[in-house]
Amino acid sequence: MPSGVHIHNVRGQLFEAAERVLLRDGPDALTSRAVTEEANCAKGVLHRHFTDFDAFLAELVLDRVRVIEDRTTTLRAAVGTGSVVDNLAEALRDLFGPVTVAVVALITFRDGLRARLREAGLTGIPLLMQGAAMIAAYLTAEREAGRLAADADVDTLAPTLVGAGHLLFADRSSAPPQPAAIRKMVTTVISGTLRPPQP
Repeated sequence: MPSGVHIHNVRGQLFEAAERVLLRDGPDALTSRAVTEEANCAKGVLHRHFTDFDAFLAELVLDRVRVIEDRTTTLRAAVGTGSVVDNLAEALRDLFGPVTVAVVALITFRDGLRARLREAGLTGIPLLMQGAAMIAAYLTAEREAGRLAADADVDTLAPTLVGAGHLLFADRSSAPPQPAAIRKMVTTVISGTLRPPQP
């Protein structure tokens, strides 16, 4: 794209381009040149909006974090409706979409990105940590609603569900797991804490 041509929503277009490169070619192919070529814009556009490439990637991750935080509200709204297993299975399918799985791989791949994320206050493995917090908030609300046992250990159940979910979805070269496989895993993890439906 010629210099001097205004691009609307530059950040959003660059993020979408980075996600496409990640999904198609993997984290080792993600460079500033690959992103700007994918976005069909001048090479200098990215560096006019971000101090360096790791700063750009950190903002990409933070953008995904905000998406998960928004989903937390939606999941909490499901408390007391449907089945706990189905609600959790759907939340995990939503959490581990292809972009999230690819971004988690990117985080583990780039030391500089992890350093930037720590500076931004994100601990552990970002996205997985926010996913566990989302699941924990939901489980806590279901426990308060009486659909989980009063002694259900939410702080153990949530990361267990997210860790097992990530293992199910992590193979980028294979098809996503079948819904039945996700439900089976969720049922196995939480079956000891589910209370029978009240008549």
